Amino acid sequence: MNTTRLRRLAGTAAAVALLGAGALATAPSAVAKANLLTINKVSLNASGLQASVKYSCDTGMHHQLVANATSVESDHEESIAAGTIKSAQLTCDYADHTAQVKLRAATGSHFAKGDTVKLTVFYFDDEGFSYAHRTAIVVL
Repeated sequence: MNTTRLRRLAGTAAAVALLGAGALATAPSAVAKANLLTINKVSLNASGLQASVKYSCDTGMHHQLVANATSVESDHEESIAAGTIKSAQLTCDYADHTAQVKLRAATGSHFAKGDTVKLTVFYFDDEGFSYAHRTAIVVL
């Protein structure tokens, strides 16, 4: 090979490498953000509790967002509540979204202002697996 041909080949390889690096830099950071949960706020509502949850999930995922609450150190019997957002109601596109999960209190359960509540949120998939568990203890 002559030097001119080697220079052209090296120049082409460098251009391809730069284009590839540019495409990688502009690609969404999907893997780093997917399937995350953050509990933003827990409050009382008419049927029990409501939780504001920030979520991010992979495209093509078919799972539910589940929230379970239990009273901690209250003046009355232990109370529990649960809520679910079905997969069709979740937007799974790697971006962050906020969902309002309404938790219905179980029969006989009661939550009041000042109660300490342990809230756990997680994803539940079609095969029965749960993952991305996040827990917060809050005072209502």
